[in-house]
Amino acid sequence: MDISFTDLSIIVFIIALVFVYKTIHVVPQQHAWVVERLGKYHATLGPGLNIVLPFIDRIAYKHSLKEIPLDVPSQVCITKDNTQLQVDGILYFQVTDAMRASYGSSNYIAAITQLAQTTLRSVIGRMELDKTFEEREHINRAIVSAIDESAANWGVKVLRYEIKDLTPPNEILHAMQAQITAEREKRALIAASEGRKQEQINIATGEREAAIAKSEGDKQASINRAQGQAAAIVAIAEASAEALRKTAAAIREPGGSDAVNLKVAEQYVNAFAQLAKTNNSLIVPANMSDISGLIAGAMQVAKSQQKA
Repeated sequence: MDISFTDLSIIVFIIALVFVYKTIHVVPQQHAWVVERLGKYHATLGPGLNIVLPFIDRIAYKHSLKEIPLDVPSQVCITKDNTQLQVDGILYFQVTDAMRASYGSSNYIAAITQLAQTTLRSVIGRMELDKTFEEREHINRAIVSAIDESAANWGVKVLRYEIKDLTPPNEILHAMQAQITAEREKRALIAASEGRKQEQINIATGEREAAIAKSEGDKQASINRAQGQAAAIVAIAEASAEALRKTAAAIREPGGSDAVNLKVAEQYVNAFAQLAKTNNSLIVPANMSDISGLIAGAMQVAKSQQKA
């Protein structure tokens, strides 16, 4: 059976396509491909266009260099105080050496997962239950430090570990809830007592300040009254002195003595007239008709004061 030139050309074209397909490889960004030549590691292809020998070289492994989240299955851990605690977490890692990731472990993902679980049980076992809720950051750092040391041989860099959930048994949850409720009630009672205490302090302080203000007001009022009374006494004394000075000056004037005689006589008569209107017992002079003698005596006193 003869093969035509056209058929031969098609066969050659197909072989050329296969040759080109096996020779040229385009690696995506953030990826690394491991090439084996005749069954032995040859090179690691980076992103971009790469050429290999067809039928001699082969792409044995393809790795992503992106950060990969790995959900670590939940497991039951025993704390230092013999309490069961179910822990669920997530691990973030990144392939940094494609060759080691290919040949360092048959399955580096499974190895990292198992190492994370065993390390977590070890860290939780050294802590009491209450501390596990408070020391999450410490647990995360301890797990990352322990896994990263071993994962370096597998070409993997462990970036961080995050605990998603810590679930104690239902009995422990109920006890913790009761404890939290008791603590809240205790804080409420303390806050109420502190409020009452502060209220009493404020009332006492207010009463003390009010009493001080009142006493200061009474003191100032007494001072003002005393000053007013003193000023009134001085004013009355000054007025009396002025009246006496004017009276003395009037007596020294011509006819002053006669005016004094008349004024004394009028006051004497008026005084007896007022006494006669009441039921008072009176002591009167024996000689009621000698009014002129009384007036003369009063005038004698006035004259003596004038000479003085």
